[in-house]
Amino acid sequence: MTTLRNILGTRNLAEILSDRETISHTIQTTLDVATDPWGIKVERVEIKDVSLPQQLQRAMAAEAEASREARAKVLAAEGEMRASRSLKEAADVISKSPAALQLRYLHTLNNISSEKNSTVIFPLPIDLVSYFVKFNKRSEHTEN
Repeated sequence: MTTLRNILGTRNLAEILSDRETISHTIQTTLDVATDPWGIKVERVEIKDVSLPQQLQRAMAAEAEASREARAKVLAAEGEMRASRSLKEAADVISKSPAALQLRYLHTLNNISSEKNSTVIFPLPIDLVSYFVKFNKRSEHTEN
């Protein structure tokens, strides 16, 4: 029992459930070394059922939960990386064509306007605003 506890204590729950043969072989080897001086040969060890204390079950479940969360975070980060690469590629394509940028802008406005309770602020291109500022300054000078 002590050998069984020592060997199982070094494994996580997934290993205990999936590697019974390896664990049995390890226990057999350990027992064989211990019983050899007495002339006893251990031929086979089989693990039929493992009963774990509740506290150990909770600890192993917490470890498994943390492992699943870590894998989920890695997958989410990889998804974000792929999405950012796709956005960069789309931005490169759009930046090569001003018409594509304008079409994307209009498409976005169309999506925003489909919601009923929205206020849409339509920013004007800075080139257009600067034209009106220059025009306003010229008209002020001509009036004076």
